[in-house]
Amino acid sequence: MADQNRTAPDWEDIRVFIALARHGSLSAAARVLSVTHATVARRIQSLEQTLNQKLVERRPDGYVLTPAGTRVLGQAHDMDAAAARIARGGEDDAPKGLVRVSAPPSLTHGFLVSRLARLAVLHPALDIDVSAEFRNVSLERRESDIALRFGRPSDGDVIARRVATLGFGFYASVECLRRLEDGAAPSFVAFDEANAHLPEAMWLSQNFPRARMSFRANSQIAQAAAARAGAGIAMIPHFIGRDDDRLRPCRLEHAPPDRDLWMITRRQDRKDLSVQAVVDFVAQIFSDEKPLLEGPAGSALDAQASESR
Repeated sequence: MADQNRTAPDWEDIRVFIALARHGSLSAAARVLSVTHATVARRIQSLEQTLNQKLVERRPDGYVLTPAGTRVLGQAHDMDAAAARIARGGEDDAPKGLVRVSAPPSLTHGFLVSRLARLAVLHPALDIDVSAEFRNVSLERRESDIALRFGRPSDGDVIARRVATLGFGFYASVECLRRLEDGAAPSFVAFDEANAHLPEAMWLSQNFPRARMSFRANSQIAQAAAARAGAGIAMIPHFIGRDDDRLRPCRLEHAPPDRDLWMITRRQDRKDLSVQAVVDFVAQIFSDEKPLLEGPAGSALDAQASESR
């Protein structure tokens, strides 16, 4: 009898729950929704009372979903996606609504955004949200629909597809290369201390332990800018170094390793038209751009750069 008398969930409660699950804190959810902290807390409490289930737990670092909350979130996201498609209208077989993509910062700013933006032109009803993240976002919590990551995930109900093997190289300005030719010891542009745990930073310190780190920055885009100004040698992806006509490849005693890039999606989204449209487009981007992304420092693109000195 109690189940028969249970009221239907309020859509606004569900919308607030999705925001809290995605952003992890009352303040972040409140900012996104343009409401107060108290409103977010009240809406969550209302939904929990309606469903008679505990959906979130408060931790020192924010809110996390309970097992029941994880189950409800999947259903809530389906409702949210359906509402977005209805609001968009248009043909049923056309991608529409919001698809979130997460990728490492340098890949996002130095490569992906300018190319992926073309998809929004091809599909006017499709909204694309691209975020630059060092951390691995949670697809389960719906922080993103598509994640580009270094390293294949070992858990979760996801589909992992390797889309590229990114090559790395040493790049420097012409002036810096001349100093090296005159016998100067190599000095590097590296990650700052906050990002010293990143694989690229650790590899550089292990293979050049006595080298001077003359300039530090928190992204490879910034490192390329510092190298361009002559601050030192930057170990950066080829797609950044090869795309900058003021940088030249620099060969040192150790060659940086390649890194495999994986595209991760939720298995349950494999039939979602909008998500799959973005997945296919991203995969095609990486396939088309292999000469820029992959290969040793002595490739044809680097040879062309050297000829332009």
